[in-house]
Amino acid sequence: MVKRAILFCASLLAIAAFAQVADEDRKQNWTNYVRIAAYGLGPNNAEEIARDAQAAHVYGIEVDNDIPGRYESYLDPTEKLKAIHSVAEEAHKAGNKAFVYIAGTECITANADKAGHSVMKDHPEWVQRKITGEPAVFDAKAAFWIRAGDEDVWISPYAKDWRMTYMERVREIAATGIDGIYIDIPYWMTHFEGWEDTWASFDDATVNAFREKTGLNARSDLKLGDFQDANFRKWVDFRIDTLTDFLREIRDNARSVNPAIMVIPEIYPGIEEEATRVGSDVYQMYGVVDAIAHEYEFGNGEHMAASRTQADWFLYQAGMLSFRSFAEGKATWILNYSWDGNKDVDKREAMKNLAMSIVMTGANFWDAQGHEMARSNDPATRKEIFEWIEKNEKTLYLPRTPMHSVGVYFSPKSRDYAAKSFLPSYRGALVALLQAHRELQVVTPRTLAKFRGACLVLPNVSVLDETERKSLNEFVKHGGHLVVLSANATGMAVSRNVAVETSDPTGEFYKSMMHDFAEAAANPPLKFLKMAEVEAEIEVSAPATVAANFGLVNGSAHIFLANFSGLVPGKVAIPEPVKGIAVKVPASLGDTLTFLPFLGETQTVKGQKKGERVEFVLPPVERGAVIWVGGSR
Repeated sequence: MVKRAILFCASLLAIAAFAQVADEDRKQNWTNYVRIAAYGLGPNNAEEIARDAQAAHVYGIEVDNDIPGRYESYLDPTEKLKAIHSVAEEAHKAGNKAFVYIAGTECITANADKAGHSVMKDHPEWVQRKITGEPAVFDAKAAFWIRAGDEDVWISPYAKDWRMTYMERVREIAATGIDGIYIDIPYWMTHFEGWEDTWASFDDATVNAFREKTGLNARSDLKLGDFQDANFRKWVDFRIDTLTDFLREIRDNARSVNPAIMVIPEIYPGIEEEATRVGSDVYQMYGVVDAIAHEYEFGNGEHMAASRTQADWFLYQAGMLSFRSFAEGKATWILNYSWDGNKDVDKREAMKNLAMSIVMTGANFWDAQGHEMARSNDPATRKEIFEWIEKNEKTLYLPRTPMHSVGVYFSPKSRDYAAKSFLPSYRGALVALLQAHRELQVVTPRTLAKFRGACLVLPNVSVLDETERKSLNEFVKHGGHLVVLSANATGMAVSRNVAVETSDPTGEFYKSMMHDFAEAAANPPLKFLKMAEVEAEIEVSAPATVAANFGLVNGSAHIFLANFSGLVPGKVAIPEPVKGIAVKVPASLGDTLTFLPFLGETQTVKGQKKGERVEFVLPPVERGAVIWVGGSR
């Protein structure tokens, strides 16, 4: 058993945090509470969709009716707009919300081999290209969603004529009364086979835009793939800024017609280096949209729940907690996959593992069949999960205010320019704290100046700008404890409040975990945990195979427990129940604790007073549980 402590707030802090929660609660909207299912939208099935969603406890209906991503409806959207209007009306009659799928930079022409018109036949200048000139045009061999005879192209956001019509279509969609626009894959084409290392696009429009911004010729003034090259770094920044601005413009156009509409992109790269390559950085994008749907594959991890290792499960937690920090109160949707025909794993159990892992981080669960967005691997299980989420949505989705957390700094530019050194250290720090049952808070350049924790960790952060350095100096000046691991870009020397470790203990822990999870869990990076230790009042004693997330919710201290004990990829999808998890709190918080098991009902647990503290021994934790003590409900 690993015993680690979490500093809890005194009564004055609880009152202040409660007021903050109440204020943040008023800012929440329907995107924070969705239970999503996807449906194919035709001209006459809107009523059926709304009825099925109601029966299945779906709140937040995604409909597939892609206008700009299909060349035929990009040119003439009339029929599809009527269908979108119909499903919006039917959803609203049922007290539901609906949002419609559109493509980002991808456009498909059906049966282009026989059609008189296609993007390539009409507008080859729109299409993204390699530096050697090959256009981003693909057929059915490239991806499962491209049918035989179709033409699949990827368009540059700088194709002015295309973009003008695209934004017109966005405004028309918003005018239907639909609640949201869901933009899939707004990427630079670098993820199909043969395009991974191209750093596209080098079409004329994009190259000209880069020249206007930097004075550089992208075709000749860069050392592609060389992150030490200052000009290549400008190209990296330009590509990320371009797609972020593209989404900002979509939202501006949609809201010019319908001020209440939500814009939600679907993005597959998360915190990992793929974000830099495809140019879609969720950290940047959260600032210009209303929510993000993450098709999260977390780097080298296994994205199918039935096949995940315990290390994968913890990295999944680390990624989702990062997203929740990036979101700053906006919703985080997780579109991921539980099961794809594995005969040795019960699909229902894989679905439950996936749902539990997602909701315990405060993200929204989207169950999907196989690798597709629609349907469910098991509708009855999805309904069971959705019913439980609906019943407990306030506990799961009200704002979680940090208490006294250890901050871990996510440095976007260290990830962009030095991913191979930053990411292992960053991810290792998060997993080490989760396994040690410490309260953690991901801190970013946007939240750094507001961070009020006692300790902040910089895990191999190699790139900082002057604004970040100034905020770090202010943090230390006001008594904060700064822990610098490996790279030191702060310019600060070792002092009473600045600890510098020239080795990379969390990076080494990450490597050890990926090699042998059990061995790493038994040998945590104690030097790092000691450096990042804070005085504690709430203590949690549990195995390292249980992740613990913390937060003040509605005035009460909450702990969200996710149990990954005993899971074996491709074989065992039912966790081993963990008995005897102990929680110690100040006696001033009372001697009763509420225990809510995943898919279960609340129970009251009585504690035993020991001096100035009360100790609770929890009922067995099967998949996961939420516990809370103190405050009001």
